[in-house]
Amino acid sequence: MGAIHDLANRYAGRVGLYVVYIREAHPEDGWVLTINRQQDIALPDPTDDMQREDAATSCAVRLQIRVPVVIDRIDDAVASAYGGWPDRLYLVGRGGKIAFQGDEGPAGFRPDDLEAAIERELATAP
Repeated sequence: MGAIHDLANRYAGRVGLYVVYIREAHPEDGWVLTINRQQDIALPDPTDDMQREDAATSCAVRLQIRVPVVIDRIDDAVASAYGGWPDRLYLVGRGGKIAFQGDEGPAGFRPDDLEAAIERELATAP
């Protein structure tokens, strides 16, 4: 999250950065990572919007996320529409058009590419 926090600080007042919390990638009843066990992370797969909100809150606190976190509803409409699972960076430009779509994460999670897209978008400001 450090690179995202850096972007939020650098572009404060000009670009809004948000984390959209979607389906849990490593729930207890799914693909559990060894590091989750080592760090005492155990999240059940949410079955309703309130449980997903609780999971997002837990994630935001544990990762010390300092940008606003919004939550995809349990129907996964946002994740489905944007192909955001497990993670992906987007830039929504003027008029609500997608100005940048990063590759699928975690390997495609490249904040430098997002920053370049932000710079291009800002350079075309009226």
